[in-house]
Amino acid sequence: MTPLERRASGGLALIFALRMLGLFLVLPVFALEARKYPGGDDPAMVGLAMGLYGLTQALFQLPLGLASDRFGRKRVIVFGLLVFAAGSLLAALADSLSGLMVGRGLQGAGAVSAAVTALLADQTRDAVRTKAMAIIGGSIGLMFALALVAGPLLAAWAGLSGVFALTFALALAGVAVVIWVVPPEPLKHQDAPRGRLVELLHQPDLLRLNLGVFVLHTVQMAMWVAVPALLLQAGLPKGAHWQIYLPAVLLSFIAMGGMFSLERKGKLRTALLGAIALVLVVQLGLGAVAASGSAPSPWLMGLLMLVFFCGFNILEASQPSLVSRMAPTPLRGAALGSYNTLQSLGLFAGGALGGAIAKWAGMPGLFAVTAVLTAIWLLVTWPLKPVGKTGAGGH
Repeated sequence: MTPLERRASGGLALIFALRMLGLFLVLPVFALEARKYPGGDDPAMVGLAMGLYGLTQALFQLPLGLASDRFGRKRVIVFGLLVFAAGSLLAALADSLSGLMVGRGLQGAGAVSAAVTALLADQTRDAVRTKAMAIIGGSIGLMFALALVAGPLLAAWAGLSGVFALTFALALAGVAVVIWVVPPEPLKHQDAPRGRLVELLHQPDLLRLNLGVFVLHTVQMAMWVAVPALLLQAGLPKGAHWQIYLPAVLLSFIAMGGMFSLERKGKLRTALLGAIALVLVVQLGLGAVAASGSAPSPWLMGLLMLVFFCGFNILEASQPSLVSRMAPTPLRGAALGSYNTLQSLGLFAGGALGGAIAKWAGMPGLFAVTAVLTAIWLLVTWPLKPVGKTGAGGH
């Protein structure tokens, strides 16, 4: 990477990290802490308050991606982070479940993922694009592991309002990073040629990648309906689950080196398909564990989580990299907006689907469904065209 590419990758990864840390800190404590608010005795409403973020984020990813194509990436990112900060502040000041719902919904409206990844694509060459995306993916994985440890500690000390207050501060720190750390934009977007959104519908490989991110996050969220219970069965109390997650996330980064080697050889498609296969193996393995009826070994659960995060991190880096290469330059923000919309819908669908299937068919039925979804994804993605050593499109 050039110094400019390193600065862009580091700065934009820091924006993602600050924003995602705020979001992830809420995950392990929201359902328990929200019960303390007026109206929190209704589990369905608590679930809705939790899921509203994903729903509003799905609604705003594409509009803000389109806006970044027209008005510039950094302006849209700053605007989105300020909206996210406002939602965090409302949630911090809320004194009822309905107030939390308003805050969560407004947080989701600050959907800047498409604009951030589009700016990263603007500021990096195709040859290092996947590595740059991997830096962002790595920052997200580390924030997830950190939040699992810090979230319960912070909530015990400052309550849910304190968690949201920290989220507010982290969002404002992200604005400062956009203004003073991230390099200037390489293009004046208002003067750039315009593309038509319908052009994206005529690119089958982009549609395959959109389906892929939807299935990936549907499976991920559905998994986490059951994985904590399996870890409990393995003899690990809730407070010790991070001892499985954190090493798995850290060790999985080693697999990224193999992906970069394949990318340099023009075999990014091979890495993508291999990663989908890893996710499929994990779903089959978890299904077998759940169906056995006996307590799983902590070492087995750790191995399955390691294999999952290896596949997950490769996919989180390679798929948006491929989208940015395949999309016409005037529609890069729109293409990544569509991609991130499907990602958000997958998060929402995974939570709802996972809970319903686990209730109806138990954990074996849940993992049977996630395995089938992953197998279909692998078959649909198989015809994806190989990408050369320097990629297609973009530059």
